[in-house]
Amino acid sequence: MTPAGFAALNAELTQLWEVERPEVVRTVHWAASNGDRSENGDYIYGKKRLRQIDGRVRFLRKRLEILNVVNPCYQQDQGTVHFGATVRYERENGTVQTITIVGSDETVPSQGRISVDSPIGRALMDKTVGALVSVQTPGGEDELEVLSISYPLRP
Repeated sequence: MTPAGFAALNAELTQLWEVERPEVVRTVHWAASNGDRSENGDYIYGKKRLRQIDGRVRFLRKRLEILNVVNPCYQQDQGTVHFGATVRYERENGTVQTITIVGSDETVPSQGRISVDSPIGRALMDKTVGALVSVQTPGGEDELEVLSISYPLRP
């Protein structure tokens, strides 16, 4: 995982634990004090939301403990596609795309952040500029040509 992805998961954990959960606990406490809980929507929804928050908090805590944070700006071989690389490539149909290869927890395809485990991510790994790569996509087989590879600048 990249440092930015780690920070995003950590921020989500903080938001859930320190902001959302206390607010829902207050709502559930207030709703419980109103009496009959069987038909109390605030109570029922609040308890359900607490279970969701607690489940996500457990997941995030476990995930953050085991994640390996890799800062791509320190990549030694910057002429080859590795984790964290931003790759510009051209498809067979002439479309040029730019993607950044990230961990599965930080994937946002609409922003060009694809998983290292995705078909395109796997196909591009260890390739250099000018390499032709055949990849099986949901739309069928496609051939990609690597146009450029870049990494973030060192801080």
